[in-house]
Amino acid sequence: MTSVKYFLALVAALVLFNSCATKKEILYFQDASEYNNTPINYVKPVLQPNDILKITVGVLVEETAKPYNRVSSGSSGGGDVDLMKLDGYLISEQHVINFPQLGTISTKDKTTSQLQEEITQLLEDGGHLKDPTVNVRLLNAKVTVLGEVNGPGTYDFSEESVTLLQAIGMAGDLTINGKRKDILIIREKEGVYKTTHIDVTSADLLKSPYYFIKPNDVIIVNPNGPKVKSAGFITNLGTLLSVFSIVLSTVLIITR
Repeated sequence: MTSVKYFLALVAALVLFNSCATKKEILYFQDASEYNNTPINYVKPVLQPNDILKITVGVLVEETAKPYNRVSSGSSGGGDVDLMKLDGYLISEQHVINFPQLGTISTKDKTTSQLQEEITQLLEDGGHLKDPTVNVRLLNAKVTVLGEVNGPGTYDFSEESVTLLQAIGMAGDLTINGKRKDILIIREKEGVYKTTHIDVTSADLLKSPYYFIKPNDVIIVNPNGPKVKSAGFITNLGTLLSVFSIVLSTVLIITR
């Protein structure tokens, strides 16, 4: 019995050892005091193919703007976003939309604000409307957060500037097992996928071009060292316990 107690104590000690994580592996922005008064560089995302836009045109005399506005299916349903997407302008693979009265408009390398200004100019210069107010919004912005977070999944957002930390917050924050020093971000840029690794334990993130996420970003939080060790250890522990059980049974039979 003494040997059994010794073995169980050893197993408990090994489990504790393999599940330990240090403070430096867990805390966010550990050098935050060095970045007080850091200016914020807001970056608006550039429009991409398959983005869906809501474009509204307003003027003093509302009737004259009707030919430039699509009739919304969601007008009687409280502005449901899914219905608005059906009525929105889908950007083609050629980076264009087809706008009423104006025809084909290029969206390549433009933000929503830049497209808004261009449509306003086209309406005024073409003599279509006087002093129009144009509003362009992206309807299908989303980010996917996977791995060691409390709520993995795909999240919609309507803001033009969303930070990596806000995206992590949408997913319920990292679990205690999330690898904070090596968060993978996958981003589509100019028709190809780009990857980068971010350390959220350092406030260097504030200066990174990846501090603000872009629509369709994928964020992957891998497990940290203790979690990986623990997973492997538990698998090996199961095998070890099985072997020990057989040996112990054999010893008890022999010594009877």
